[in-house]
Amino acid sequence: MFAVTKWIGATAAAELAVAEPAVVEPAAPSVARPTPPAPVGASAALQGVTLEYDGGATVLEDVSLDVAPGEALCLVGPSGGGKSTILNLLAGLVKPTRGRVLFDGQPVTGPGPERAVVFQDAALFPWLTLEKNVAFPLEVAGVAPAERAERVDELLRLVHLSRFRGAFPHELSGGMRQRGAIARALATRPRMILFDEPFAALDGQMRELLQGEVERIVRASRTTMVFVTHAIDEAVRLGDRVVLIGTRPGRVIGEVHVDLPRPRRAAFGGARPELGGASLEDVQAVRIAQRIADEIRVEVDKVAREEADGAWGSSSGSDGGDPRRHLGRGI
Repeated sequence: MFAVTKWIGATAAAELAVAEPAVVEPAAPSVARPTPPAPVGASAALQGVTLEYDGGATVLEDVSLDVAPGEALCLVGPSGGGKSTILNLLAGLVKPTRGRVLFDGQPVTGPGPERAVVFQDAALFPWLTLEKNVAFPLEVAGVAPAERAERVDELLRLVHLSRFRGAFPHELSGGMRQRGAIARALATRPRMILFDEPFAALDGQMRELLQGEVERIVRASRTTMVFVTHAIDEAVRLGDRVVLIGTRPGRVIGEVHVDLPRPRRAAFGGARPELGGASLEDVQAVRIAQRIADEIRVEVDKVAREEADGAWGSSSGSDGGDPRRHLGRGI
């Protein structure tokens, strides 16, 4: 801000030049411009959605689902139930046969930068460095180089990969590549980020580490999250709500709200001496996970029977199943 000088008439100025010097107000202190906050997460909905293939196979049947702004929603269910298809519908990558898909109350007609997807494979461009991979969507969007560099710096710090900005994907571990993919997904400041089993190919320790990273990053970016997983403990750790999807044709068969404090590392380890060595959160998490497992057990058994061509018994042990399943027992 510039100093402001009090202007006076020419005659008065001549008189005051003898009597006293002109008065100059001190410059106001400069105020740093605050970083604009990340946009608040958006809402989304599937309303009576059915999706059929051209051959007649039905993937989803009359699915209705609401996602609240800023919610962390996890989709859990057996293979083939259409969880990833729901994600693709929200992303605008496929269109429903019947029903509507909405984003912030408006019909989804195709992909858009306000909805980002992180796949099981990090899918970084192998010929670009990590820094250039993260910058790619910004370059496509026409963001100025200076602003692009500032945003990339911010994102690499967010995912703790600043030191590896010049590395190529093959020089990074699997977990680092996935963090890079998350940074790239967040580049355009999406209002919703969609995760399609991003940690399925990683070992247990790396999966646990990245679960904590996703929880931290999503909270920091204030975006809405929809996360597909087969792992019930992962859904309980990351989700505010877990929606259960039945076997094909996919449909919503239930939902469970996860009312546990965040961050949730203590919910899956970290005993608390004041509770006799057992974490209260741990007990609650186990109960929630067990409830989800009970809800989807019947659906999992259906898939197992189909894949085993009938040579399968109920996981509850109430059905002996095809006798071939017991061949060799007692040897």
